[in-house]
Amino acid sequence: MKIETGDVTESALAAALIEAREAGGIVSPEKLPTTDPSMKEALGIQREVVRATGPVGGFKVANKPGADRIMAPIFAKDILPSPAVLTVPADEQIGIELEIGFRIDAPLPGQGAANRRQAMADCLSLVPVIEIVRTRLPGGAAPMLKLADNQINGGLVVGSPVKDWLGMSVAQVTAALTAGDTVLLEGAAQVPGGDAFENFLVLEAMIGDHCGGLCPGQVVITGSLNGLPYVQAETTVRGRIDGLGSVSLDLEIQR
Repeated sequence: MKIETGDVTESALAAALIEAREAGGIVSPEKLPTTDPSMKEALGIQREVVRATGPVGGFKVANKPGADRIMAPIFAKDILPSPAVLTVPADEQIGIELEIGFRIDAPLPGQGAANRRQAMADCLSLVPVIEIVRTRLPGGAAPMLKLADNQINGGLVVGSPVKDWLGMSVAQVTAALTAGDTVLLEGAAQVPGGDAFENFLVLEAMIGDHCGGLCPGQVVITGSLNGLPYVQAETTVRGRIDGLGSVSLDLEIQR
């Protein structure tokens, strides 16, 4: 199938993204479509990339008012426990996002389950996470191309889980994030979309079996508390969400 009126097929774009992931590079402009994919096409490309690259270790969701709800897989090989070390090219810009995440500890309840919202919460632990944002696309890529590229996810650093979280706020939190000596966040922070658990429920309702669906052991992230600043190696990144814990990442130069 062609991507709308463009001249690149879904499979060809998926193959270009797979090649860029394997080589650690960027898709060349001539391999990109001349029009932005549709949502359906972008999700189809995600599935093709997962079939070649998986397994999936988590998902990201965006649930912002007035915008399309979107989802993207995160590969298991790109999920690291905190404290983490990642080697990257010296000149690459790496996006850093502090987020509230949910680790799925048990199979999620079916649609007919009693007190389903509570039953869903009982299957989850809360985790502090740093999302690592890295793109396989040239600068200025259109929104659905970014979605096709797993919403430009490059990895995840996951802190210690908190099982007893239901009394905690997952809407507005107090948090801090630094990159070296630069303060990226300090103080009150609002979860995009208003509530991290609501964002999880939005994802659960729409995901179905997309890229394998939601499974125990996976981590779902719910939106940046600090926007999307970019840093380079050598940088130490330290994050904290009060009541939830700390998470850290050292970016080192790839030699």
